[in-house]
Amino acid sequence: MNETKPSTRDTTRFPQTSHAGAANVAAPVAWNDPSQRLPLISLIALTVLLVLAYFDMFSLTSASWEDPLYSHGYIVPLFALGLLWMRWQPFQSVPAQERWLGLAILVGALAIRLYAVRANMNPLDRYSFLAALSGLFLMVGGLHTLRWAGPAIGFLFFMYPLPSILEQGVLWRLQTVASAASTFILQTMGVPAFRQGNLITISGMDLFVADACSGLRMVTIFSALAVAMIFLIERPWWDKFMIILSAIPIALIVNIIRITVTGLLYLAVGPENDYVKHLGHDWAGYFMMPLALGFLWVELQVLERLTIPVGKAQLKPVGMRTAAVPIR
Repeated sequence: MNETKPSTRDTTRFPQTSHAGAANVAAPVAWNDPSQRLPLISLIALTVLLVLAYFDMFSLTSASWEDPLYSHGYIVPLFALGLLWMRWQPFQSVPAQERWLGLAILVGALAIRLYAVRANMNPLDRYSFLAALSGLFLMVGGLHTLRWAGPAIGFLFFMYPLPSILEQGVLWRLQTVASAASTFILQTMGVPAFRQGNLITISGMDLFVADACSGLRMVTIFSALAVAMIFLIERPWWDKFMIILSAIPIALIVNIIRITVTGLLYLAVGPENDYVKHLGHDWAGYFMMPLALGFLWVELQVLERLTIPVGKAQLKPVGMRTAAVPIR
């Protein structure tokens, strides 16, 4: 009789993790194992030192979070930490060439920071931190660690304000699109609306689409939310790709709905009413995100019915008979 020998694999040191779909379940780690404890302590200590080295950059970045366009910046680092926890995988042995590559990326990113500080190029200074952090993870844990930590590191991009050139270019275009689309919808509904630039005239009343109503804030927040969602949901890659592509159009549609509804309120009540002003400019902003999430939920339902996830059981051809299995 052949005996099966028990597996000698140490499952507490290298537990099984799921790689399908989005976020991996955090794997239990044997903290008493030096192969896990020492890399983690090194990673935390070096990350703290790197943050201290970029402390002035973070001070300038946090000041931009007072702008309503980037008020979501406070929660981005917290979500990135949560994403690291959810995707955590145990450390493995790291080849020497991967450590040297990580060190080279870290040194190169710090050199870029020095140049950016001297040249007063704040965007380059900010983005060099992401490269430096990636090099740090690569140096400590190798490519294996960088793979599961990469999405969290990349998500930190959303805590930075857009470069001024890109912000002004996008802001102007979003204002134009929102104004033109809202005017077209109002005219289609039979409302006498005319547009000059970003000023919509409705029955002699002026509705100005200001920078705050351009939709850029909704685009930045909802794009960050869409990217976060693809790391957390179990969907095929093409569904996640469609979510990313639809983030900006959904944000624009929601903002157009907001401007159109505000125009109808102006027509029904009048712009002098303080309640209408607060409802159109303040309270409407709180309803935009739930409405955008509703559109996203509808999109996910449609995608779920249009696509078949990989690995799902195929339907049995009609007429195929299966043999009865006796119950023992």
